[in-house]
Amino acid sequence: MKGFTGFPEGKVRSTPIPSQFFSELLPLVDHLAELKLTLYAFWQLNLKEGRFRYLRREDFAGDEIFMRGLGESRREAEALLDDALERAAARGTLLVVSIESAGAVDNYYFMNTPKGRAAVEAITRGAWRPGGETEATVDLSVERPNVFRLYEQNIGPLTPMIAEALRDAEETYPARWIEEAIRIAVENNARKWRYVTAILEDWRTKGKDEREDRGDSEKARRRYVEGEFADYIEH
Repeated sequence: MKGFTGFPEGKVRSTPIPSQFFSELLPLVDHLAELKLTLYAFWQLNLKEGRFRYLRREDFAGDEIFMRGLGESRREAEALLDDALERAAARGTLLVVSIESAGAVDNYYFMNTPKGRAAVEAITRGAWRPGGETEATVDLSVERPNVFRLYEQNIGPLTPMIAEALRDAEETYPARWIEEAIRIAVENNARKWRYVTAILEDWRTKGKDEREDRGDSEKARRRYVEGEFADYIEH
């Protein structure tokens, strides 16, 4: 089981969920994928803007992090997604409107709230039609600290211990230092967090911009592949 490192300190973004969800809806939901999809819909819709907020199937399917949490394979996740959408619509959690356009039928999902019901009514009366809005893609990665993504993309899988170390580093060093140290680790084929922290600590104690090798790229490169840093390099 993959562990959770805990919520960070300080001010964090929150997603409002009506208390009625816990008292009335949650006891009724008996399917894990449906529960995950419902909570995800609250989060996604909270980030959207506009008079009426809605989701389409591709908003769920396009989020790789969310889909990995639904099933072990893409095929399994897609099947569970479709099942969860049907369950949430049948239960009345989500309101679905099907609109035919250019020979294809698109489903639009609204949360069953006063605004969601008003949107469905507006579509029914022909007073409003979804699809004309231009929106930025939103997925779960926007909630992850940038240093987490940098680590996973360049160093390796994230573990609870590493995540805690990354949070400590964020509190100790400037973000641009961490990004540059990771870049140096990649360039020198030393994809280890210990190597990154060694660079950061060196900058903290000796000064990053006051180093003698500043402006001399070759001298700077040798600095991080020789001496105390040599043990971290993979030859």
